[in-house]
Amino acid sequence: MNFEEYSGVWVFIEENDGKIAQVSLELLGAGRALANKRGVELAGVLIGDKINGLSKTIFEYGADSLYVYDQPIFKYYRTESYMQALLHCSEKYKPEIILYGATSTGKDLASAVATDLPTGLTADTTELDVEEDTGLLLASRPAFGGNIMATILCKKYRPQMATVRPKVMKALSQEKGRIGNVIEEKIDLKEEDIRTKVLEIVRHTSKKIKIDEADIVVAGGKGLGSAQGFNLIHQLAHTLGGVVGGSRDVVEAGWVEHHHQVGQTGVTVTPKIYFAIGISGAIQHIVGMKNSGLIIAINKDPNAPIFQSCHYGIVGDAFEIIPLLIQAFHTALHGEEVEV
Repeated sequence: MNFEEYSGVWVFIEENDGKIAQVSLELLGAGRALANKRGVELAGVLIGDKINGLSKTIFEYGADSLYVYDQPIFKYYRTESYMQALLHCSEKYKPEIILYGATSTGKDLASAVATDLPTGLTADTTELDVEEDTGLLLASRPAFGGNIMATILCKKYRPQMATVRPKVMKALSQEKGRIGNVIEEKIDLKEEDIRTKVLEIVRHTSKKIKIDEADIVVAGGKGLGSAQGFNLIHQLAHTLGGVVGGSRDVVEAGWVEHHHQVGQTGVTVTPKIYFAIGISGAIQHIVGMKNSGLIIAINKDPNAPIFQSCHYGIVGDAFEIIPLLIQAFHTALHGEEVEV
């Protein structure tokens, strides 16, 4: 394979109901850093119906160019149609790197494209870098149950592809008025060529708490000993007006439901304040909360790895410390004392 034919960093821009997914803006920030290091162009790929109005935002968040497939057949996401568009674009313009958000859409599309292009795919990446001279993408993710970080390379094929979890990268500050180059593309694809048909759209109406949108997350781990001990986490979260998070261990033990799990196999969160209480700090948990604004750890083990990833650490018994915090916060917020 002649690598000299391939140039540029691409981001698949995920669009839902006329809005750009936040993870796509985050990837434009990460892609901008990779493109600058390589001295190449950063481009977005936008597929949908009546979507040209989104180009302004994509340029303001870092893209130099935007490949647009704006056709009625792309009104709804379907693997086959979107895959054909991305294959058409990739084979025509030959990027060296393509990044996708690790959402249900991004993971589905990336894996489908990887089956047709002669290349591989690194899934659920949490760190990205690129070798300046060779253009080799360094895509890192937790491996072996979250015990180590593995950097995966695609040395023999292009484009190099990776899906990246939401919230682990940071979007650039919006640069109002920034412009770029729009390349309009079309493919000859008819509805009868697509085997999948969209019959009905059912909106998700669950009232489950979305911890990835919370400003304060109070997370507990197996150090709390039992479901009864974990109740202190609920009390502290309630006092602060925050939401409850948990490590994989407490979810597997049934102390809290899976949608509260923070980490590689759960949710990635970026709250303003994150409490890690009774959590040892395994890599698979750290990657899910390391970008929080302020991290406060409480653990009786002074050598717990969590203390390497926090801004403030308290070494001590959570069952002694949390009641004191609840009392202090309740007095500060409500002007009255409370018994715990």
